[in-house]
Amino acid sequence: MDILQEIQKRICFFDGGMGSLLQAAGLRPGELPGIWNITHPEELVKIHRAYLDAGADIMTTNTFGVDALKYNEHTEYQLDPVITAAVRNAKKAVEMSGKDACVALDMGPTGKLLKPLGDLTFEDAYELYSEVVRIGVREGVDLVIIETMSDSYETKAAVLAAKENCDLPVFVTVTFDEKGKLLTGGTPASIVAMLEGLGVDAIGMNCGLGPVQMKKILGDMLAVTSVPVIVNPNAGLPRSENGETVYDINAEQFADALAEIVDMGARVVGGCCGTTPDHIRRVVELCRDKTPVPVVKKHRSVISSFCKAVEIGKSPVLIGERINPTGKSKFKQALRDHNLEYILREGVTQQDHGAHVLDVNVGLPEIDEKAMLVEVVRELQSIVELPLQMDTTDVDAMEAALRVYNGKALINSVNGKQESMHAIFPLVKKYGGVVVALALDESGIPETAEGRIQVAKKIYQTAAEYGIEPENIIIDALCLTVSSDSQGAITTLETLRRVRDELHGYTVLGVSNISFGLPQREIINAAFFTMAMQNGLSAAIINPNSEAMMRAYYSFKALMDLDPQCGEYISIYGGQPTVSLGQSVVRSSDGKTAKSGAGAAGDAGGASLEDVLGNSIIRGLKDQAGAAVRDLLETKDPLDVINGCMIPALDVVGKGFEKGTLFLPQLLMSAEAAKAAFEVIKDKMAKSGQQQEKKGTIILATVKGDIHDIGKNIVKVLLENYSYDVLDLGKDVPPELIVETAVEKHVMLVGLSALMTTTVPSMEETIRQLRVAAPWAKVMVGGAVLTQEYADTMGADQYCRDAMASVNYAESVFGIS
Repeated sequence: MDILQEIQKRICFFDGGMGSLLQAAGLRPGELPGIWNITHPEELVKIHRAYLDAGADIMTTNTFGVDALKYNEHTEYQLDPVITAAVRNAKKAVEMSGKDACVALDMGPTGKLLKPLGDLTFEDAYELYSEVVRIGVREGVDLVIIETMSDSYETKAAVLAAKENCDLPVFVTVTFDEKGKLLTGGTPASIVAMLEGLGVDAIGMNCGLGPVQMKKILGDMLAVTSVPVIVNPNAGLPRSENGETVYDINAEQFADALAEIVDMGARVVGGCCGTTPDHIRRVVELCRDKTPVPVVKKHRSVISSFCKAVEIGKSPVLIGERINPTGKSKFKQALRDHNLEYILREGVTQQDHGAHVLDVNVGLPEIDEKAMLVEVVRELQSIVELPLQMDTTDVDAMEAALRVYNGKALINSVNGKQESMHAIFPLVKKYGGVVVALALDESGIPETAEGRIQVAKKIYQTAAEYGIEPENIIIDALCLTVSSDSQGAITTLETLRRVRDELHGYTVLGVSNISFGLPQREIINAAFFTMAMQNGLSAAIINPNSEAMMRAYYSFKALMDLDPQCGEYISIYGGQPTVSLGQSVVRSSDGKTAKSGAGAAGDAGGASLEDVLGNSIIRGLKDQAGAAVRDLLETKDPLDVINGCMIPALDVVGKGFEKGTLFLPQLLMSAEAAKAAFEVIKDKMAKSGQQQEKKGTIILATVKGDIHDIGKNIVKVLLENYSYDVLDLGKDVPPELIVETAVEKHVMLVGLSALMTTTVPSMEETIRQLRVAAPWAKVMVGGAVLTQEYADTMGADQYCRDAMASVNYAESVFGIS
């Protein structure tokens, strides 16, 4: 079966859940499901056959979570034979059925966060997935399905592994929470932008939620997606009955909901946790004859970060220009000194002042630009929400940065020279991105607008030869200083207008170029900026710290009906200062910039050291936090610093995370900044003989059979920052060890984590043993497969949906709040 042709013609069907059926067949709690590919092949063939008989078109191999981290290190069964057996079992079932069906190599998350948030490098994650792909391709799979992904960065590593090690179709499904967010903060718009840029063949969602909960998220996804959409929900929400996991939606209800999902526009549907062949049979019966909703090309010009999509064309986009050494002696010195903290502060400040995108240029002749650009991108994308513009003339540096970038980048730049286009366009096609295209070629910069339009047309035409669509090109109309060319501004404005009106394209300018050599340059810059926006400028590379530029921007939006009811303008200039979480700048009623209590990142500017420390923790600036706490300890008691500055800052971050205004990467980087400050304090207290009193002792463990420890590790970091002594027992921990430790240490609180449905029985058994041997101990549980009802039926004291909920519950258990 050619699955790509089939999904263009009709509704296609995935199979359903695997883990629950293996448990019904005898898989023991904590036993790795992949081992059954070798030890019980007949059961796998039987399950696959049941789904094929139910009408499924796509068989997923029993390889979810199978990688070298789990199998080569944790079991006698090695990766290659486990995957080989999985593929052969699925292929055997297809052959026996006589049906024209596909075998999909199933890859899921590694269970680890990637650096700098975790301990797994992007390259190592890529290699883990690549090894699985190579084995699967060797054994003859028909496509690759990357599923249940909750981190866009790890998803990118998996997609690149698939795309670079085979030429098979690649499908991707991610797991959203009920708010429509990935674990690390991604949204439907941001993940779709990245995945479509990488060239995957179908995008969707699975697991975590039932079909009813997925409907709203599906609407958001369909609004931005230009490829077929996949929906594989759970059979509702889980709970425990008599030691078994059951779900609240039966086959008929599931099928009814999937029929509505197909009517909304999904092209490929199936099931995840709790679904059975009967669920899939009912879905096929209701949906196989439905006329598919056409897949509509959206033609959106969009870039993204890990959590935010920025669309070009609706309203002028501001690109912060400050991470660039040109004309900036302090920045140059920071690059020479490898002072990343200075660069990160520049990024944070521009985000606070209203930039939508950050330009990143680290080119200096005396440094290794490629290594520096990669390092800056990795660090910057972990503390700011904004998409990045990769700005370099070094093609190798550009590719290295695009590879590790967590999103769909803005690429600066290409031009009309054949050499430039043939070097840059392959990178745009491979990694995705919107590319800035300078309207110049081998003949230089055209003096007329007509000349620049002709170069733009040539760029569009050559890009099309690489499969790059016009919406992924943004023309730099070129801005030359008016002091040396009196017609420069007029030519540029005409070019902007003609790109908009004749080519129906998008444009960008480095606005401040217009005023080189003139006094009080902001006056010229702001006037020209307004004129450029009026003539169709889509994106402007400016200094967002310039009040004159920002006044021009917000005024233009208000006047052109791009700011409904002038709400943004009023919030900034209406006399009521508004400060976003951790924001270091407010504007008074006359529009002048003033430092807030938090102090400006990277420039104390009159703010107290306490405020500088607090803001550094909120922003995740490790070096600045360490420096501030050293200065504070000259005059303050360590415990006063902890309780008066650090814990309140962590509380601000925690509340932002709970409200959805901050995301997991920022939460973790704030914790790292606090950790850096704590290390300074610990050294000071050790020298003085003081000790920081711990609030209490908490056990954390990932339960037996489960070796995914993302959630546990996140909780550990936060609890330690809140002064708890954490006994981390690791992953794949048997109930007996957890109970023994709780009894021996008389621990008041135990935290248990599980990611997989097949390991939840181990969690339930652990709770049962704790109730007998350590009845005083409270138990909090968390993990992707759990819900409040599920936790209640297992007898847990508290279900914690995220890391901050764990901290809050610990505070209540130990009487802190």
